[in-house]
Amino acid sequence: MPPSLEAVLAEVRELLLDPALIRAVAAGRRRGVTPSLQRAELRPVELKTGRKLQIVTNDGSRPYTRNVGGEEAAAAVDALLAEPFGNWHVETATSTVQVRVTKKGDAQVHRAGASIAAAPPAQHDRAKQWLLDPGDPLFTVIGGNAAKRRQVDAFLRALAATLPDELPSPLRVVDLGCGNAYLTFAAYRYLADRAADVRVVGVDVREDQRVRNTAVAEQLGCADAVRFVAGTIEDAQVDEAPDLVLALHACDTATDQALARAVRWNARWVLAAPCCHHDIAAQLKGGTAPAPYAEVTRNAILRERFADVLTDSLRSSLLRLNGYKVDVVEFVDSQHTPRNLLLRARRTGAAPTDDQRSEYETLTGQWGVTPALEKLLA
Repeated sequence: MPPSLEAVLAEVRELLLDPALIRAVAAGRRRGVTPSLQRAELRPVELKTGRKLQIVTNDGSRPYTRNVGGEEAAAAVDALLAEPFGNWHVETATSTVQVRVTKKGDAQVHRAGASIAAAPPAQHDRAKQWLLDPGDPLFTVIGGNAAKRRQVDAFLRALAATLPDELPSPLRVVDLGCGNAYLTFAAYRYLADRAADVRVVGVDVREDQRVRNTAVAEQLGCADAVRFVAGTIEDAQVDEAPDLVLALHACDTATDQALARAVRWNARWVLAAPCCHHDIAAQLKGGTAPAPYAEVTRNAILRERFADVLTDSLRSSLLRLNGYKVDVVEFVDSQHTPRNLLLRARRTGAAPTDDQRSEYETLTGQWGVTPALEKLLA
């Protein structure tokens, strides 16, 4: 009598948790039922924290990778075995086991000797793949789905490209409009490995966010270096002028307020990811476009998209007029957020040229707009 499906899956479980595991793949579906995942792949990896089981799952839209050990690994394996996959392929140092679930729900098993020579677990060097290890305690606290980890990594890579190799100590950072602060904490975790003394202040208008973020800082053990204040971007009390100013997804003119305050602080570096551009869009709606560009602003959707480009172009120009070198880059892939533009500025102190002034004045004059940032810096 052939073994039951339950008995076969119990054998597969032992193999998946066996130190001799090389690789395992689950895919396909059983008759009449579909698993929540299209595919799962498991393999051992060596991390700085020790040997882990790396599980890569794909739900049909994107892959998700996690590294687990101990009871967490056992629980993850149990969850995958509970999925109605139609096929399992498991390779260990000593054998290969293939399982197929038939239309009747029976298990067909094929066993063979090892198909590939045993190899040591893959090395998983976070510096090569992630700027913040996916196993960092931060993700346990804030939640670590694949999209959030990719956004954190994209942000940190933009930050790394902005800063020099040698950082000042102390390094003072202010995040204006920090919200739930997961990027604030990510910046601290990354920078703390690069500078001897990092001091971070997160500013948000909501008192409940200050309380919540302070509790998270205590939970992560960094409350002495990362603190939060409640207040507006323009008026919140910050003890020291920062070296680095962050303004990530501050809505509409809140981004302008953050940029203006960074300029007044003479911050060395500024990273701003704008969100919403209602101010210039409203001015375009109430004005007359220069010839021959009336068609650009006649339809609302085109006017709004053009306002996005014009707003950030004028912000970049004003930063240059105030002594900054500015790059405009993609923050994170547009499939994760449509607000994926990042203004990356480094203070040089260079005086503006006549051509730069003329270019800005011509652009605002022809379109009949006055950016909020211009008013704030006046």
